[in-house]
Amino acid sequence: MKAGLGALTARGRSFVASGIAALLCAVLLGEHDLLRIGILILTLPLLAAMVVARTRYRLSCARRLEPQRAEVGVEATVTLRLENVTRLPTGLLLVEDTVPYALGARPRFVLDRVEPQGIREIDYRVRSDLRGRFPIGPLSVRITDPFGLVELARGFTISDTLVVTPQVVPLPHVRLSGEWTGGGDSRTRSVAAAGDDDVAPREYRQGDDLRRVHWRSTARHGELMVRREEQQWQSRGALLLDTRRMAHRGEGPRSSFEVAVSAAASIGVHLAREGLGLRLVTDQGAEHLTDTGLSHSLLDTLAVVRQSQTRSLDYGVTALRQGGGDGLLVAVLGSLRAEEVTALARLRHGSVTGVAVVLDTAVWEHPDAPPSEEYEQVRTVLAGYGWRVARLRSGGSIAAVWPEAARRGGRTPIGNTAGGGGE
Repeated sequence: MKAGLGALTARGRSFVASGIAALLCAVLLGEHDLLRIGILILTLPLLAAMVVARTRYRLSCARRLEPQRAEVGVEATVTLRLENVTRLPTGLLLVEDTVPYALGARPRFVLDRVEPQGIREIDYRVRSDLRGRFPIGPLSVRITDPFGLVELARGFTISDTLVVTPQVVPLPHVRLSGEWTGGGDSRTRSVAAAGDDDVAPREYRQGDDLRRVHWRSTARHGELMVRREEQQWQSRGALLLDTRRMAHRGEGPRSSFEVAVSAAASIGVHLAREGLGLRLVTDQGAEHLTDTGLSHSLLDTLAVVRQSQTRSLDYGVTALRQGGGDGLLVAVLGSLRAEEVTALARLRHGSVTGVAVVLDTAVWEHPDAPPSEEYEQVRTVLAGYGWRVARLRSGGSIAAVWPEAARRGGRTPIGNTAGGGGE
């Protein structure tokens, strides 16, 4: 009863105040009819509080996100599943889920009645223009009487997380000559390719492909022998993302930083799908990526990456150098100083392929402007060390400039494409 009285709504408290006032006036004025009215008005919220407080039904709740990872600007569907696990029907239920402000207003629903053992499913959509990990939940259920005099809140503890990832743009396939040199060829290579003298055969097992029978070993051992299973060789590459606040221009989704994050996500997913073992490095050092589900791990990391206060690329260059064994280096860069460009350029050597996507931040607010002097200086230094350089300007597309990554040895700038100029 105490809980019910504490859950009186504004309407319920008004009824109580009006009932008490009517009772006092009836006593002072000696009006018996007014006394009956006062008792009726005062009794209604008290009875409602008693009924709501004595409610004994229990609810179970489950939540499903589809998809659990959504790109910026793409809607995700949240499905709530409520089940009445008692033998009593429920009354009027007000259901409200908790979502961050970035995903929109809190969804609210009204359920008139849920029968015993009954199930109700509720769908709503969320959408974010910002990257990040957003908690959804917990769910709260408010029980109310038909007159709206009492409202008792009950909550659940479960919550889920929606990961909003950067926009991933499909990139055209280009052949990067050094991408398979760091850790071997990612395509399968048979052990038998080493020659008959170096092969390590084993006994034939039920289900083995007869095309893998090694006849010389079969003749030597007097029983059917087959070549061992093919071994997988994983190529390696490194992706550098410049997250320094001082290296970028603009604010919001159109800023150079957000464009750089989207470009890094697009390149990383594209290379991972082509079988490249990738590691992510920022100006603060190496980021940890799980070996399984590389694309998901990369997107999860980029979903929460923020601008740093670091002043130079030294930590990033050191992390790239310490990794070693990379056949491909891809750098998504903002504004750079001369010494930083030189330190980065020297990482490319031998058969290593270096690709630099440089955001022309000096003219970021003027997308139709020609390449800035700062970009030309960066391009000249990187190209001098054999890097392939592509210019990404405001409003440009990484898909439009990515083919420039296949251009070898060109050291003269070409005209701007639809997505920006390239090297």
